[in-house]
Amino acid sequence: MPLRHRLVRLLALPALAAAVLPLATAPATAAPAAGGGSAAPVATVTSREASAGWLARQLVDGDHFEKVVDGTVRPDQDLTVDAVLAFAAAATADDAGARATAWLARPDILADYLGDGTTEAYAGPTAKLLLLAQVRGLDPASFGGVDLVARLLSLLAPNGRFVDRSRAGDRSDIAGQSFALIALSRTAAGAPAKARSFLSAGQCPTGGYPTAFGPATCTGDPDATALGIQGYNAGNPAGSSGRAMGWLVNQQRPDGGFVSPGATEPNAATTGRASHTLFTVGSSGGYRALNWLEPRQLRCGAAPEQRGAVPYDSTGFDRATALRATVQATLAFSPSLKGFARLSAAGAKPESPVLSC
Repeated sequence: MPLRHRLVRLLALPALAAAVLPLATAPATAAPAAGGGSAAPVATVTSREASAGWLARQLVDGDHFEKVVDGTVRPDQDLTVDAVLAFAAAATADDAGARATAWLARPDILADYLGDGTTEAYAGPTAKLLLLAQVRGLDPASFGGVDLVARLLSLLAPNGRFVDRSRAGDRSDIAGQSFALIALSRTAAGAPAKARSFLSAGQCPTGGYPTAFGPATCTGDPDATALGIQGYNAGNPAGSSGRAMGWLVNQQRPDGGFVSPGATEPNAATTGRASHTLFTVGSSGGYRALNWLEPRQLRCGAAPEQRGAVPYDSTGFDRATALRATVQATLAFSPSLKGFARLSAAGAKPESPVLSC
């Protein structure tokens, strides 16, 4: 049966306040974190706090996510990294972020995600984990015993592409290249210019980015383009992502949502990612996307265990798809317009708030 819940529409705002409008004026308390954490009262719970709090309570054993692959439950390091970045953007659930980071630094978990560093080494995961270490204020030269900067640079090909070293072949893509540029732009040496040029050369003639490099038919993808814009702009104030921005803005529906290729309706994951990028360049489209996202967050009309989540689309709440959708929506809800290149967990609150209904 479709989930019935009360929707509160967010009015278009000319300023940053749109992203931090309280979900409710009633007092809320922070839920105790799994395995310990603060339960101190908070005055109100904003959209970003409610979504981050819900995500924190979904962590398996309080420190990671899992996925099912061919009928087998496996750790989901990638989604766990995404959630830690979302906690930092929301400036809350820091206790959960710290536990998840410690889980990711475990040697077995790390090797499974990054490869062993010799026969197997994966560019995209290495770049994302380097960004996570930077956001968390950790030493990226010794994360779980791995020098993430050196590992990532070892995967830079002469043509500027960050490639996988793997028996299964190279599966590196636009997202991995973008995260590599973002993470390396935060280092003293900066991001290699040839890597930025390689990313730019991957654009379709229309201006959008495809999900993979060199497709037979180049079709822009809103998620890949949003990441490509942040990657190209990171540490590159003199550069311009104008063609990509123009393409992304043109993909926005009149209602503010964004649609993935092949789909017929907007979804919260793509809309959240696009909104996050639009905010970083000061585009009003970010607020239009928030007007689409915020009313879809489950509130007091939903079951208690669902409150704060953002369903993927109009089919209603499904935990498996809501996890990734809520991660991306949290980035859009968050008050910082800095994007990944300047994201920091410094000063984030430890608690994982929950709506008081």
